[in-house]
Amino acid sequence: MSTNVLRTTDGWWVVRDERAVRIESKAVTTAELLADRAAVRDAAASAESGTPVADLVVLPPVTTPCRVVAQMVNYRSHARDSGFTGEIPPTFFRKASGSVSGPHDTIVRPAHVKFLDYEVELGLVMGAPLPVGTVVEERDLPHYVAGLVLTNDVSARDVQLTKTQFYESKSYPTFTPTGPYFVLLEPEDFAHLLNLRLRLSVNGEPRQDRTLADMIVRPAQALTLLACFQTLDAGDLLLTGTPGGTALKAPPKPVEKIAALLPPALKWKAFFNGQAKNPHYLRNGDLITATIATPDGRIDLGEQRTAVTDAP
Repeated sequence: MSTNVLRTTDGWWVVRDERAVRIESKAVTTAELLADRAAVRDAAASAESGTPVADLVVLPPVTTPCRVVAQMVNYRSHARDSGFTGEIPPTFFRKASGSVSGPHDTIVRPAHVKFLDYEVELGLVMGAPLPVGTVVEERDLPHYVAGLVLTNDVSARDVQLTKTQFYESKSYPTFTPTGPYFVLLEPEDFAHLLNLRLRLSVNGEPRQDRTLADMIVRPAQALTLLACFQTLDAGDLLLTGTPGGTALKAPPKPVEKIAALLPPALKWKAFFNGQAKNPHYLRNGDLITATIATPDGRIDLGEQRTAVTDAP
């Protein structure tokens, strides 16, 4: 069975039934903790009653600096929302690890960003180096992937679209809420990945709800494609895409064809004038709730609750 791990300013903890048992380890980084799995197992087997999880201030379980890589348009429902037809080429982009924040930290919208969006995503935490040229089969996943985290790939859409700049639009501080749990997997847990259900709501209104069965490029293939050009190390993070239901959606095809005839400045002005009427973009005071879990609870990445505020 999987093991849920928390990180706080006081170190690392194993969670059992809403109580946390301290992991007796000198590990500071996620990679160092993965090298001390014996201490994690000892804490999981401990008879200690533990500390209530509610009493702990939780930090992101993926420590930084690290590589943060993400997959673009990797769910069929998101591809439909984005106006893609036919085959979707696998695409990766980087996020600054400085964007990683805690699962209950406030998301800060920069003053120049008007269209702030959410993307619940499953994060794979690497447990071993992935050298360039590696081919990863399904049976190899337990060797390369140590566990899973819940993430939100927060996106400044007006920056992303007008500048075709993924790195900037998704890398502002607080734009990658991560956690609460780092779920360490056992080899037998990987057979249940496709049952994981990703859900996100804003102010209690459901926005995203899909399982990994909707995924286009699954983890083993994604790691193989990424290893064509990118090395990963233990503790690095791969975000595996988001389901449909984000605020941003492609305009109807006739509108898109007409807009293509306009000069770029007029095209984007018309597009964002239309987007301004969309009530789903994030605003000051919104509360985002996100979860990822299997229906039977075998794998449960916990609940993320993040408020949105405007930068001063």
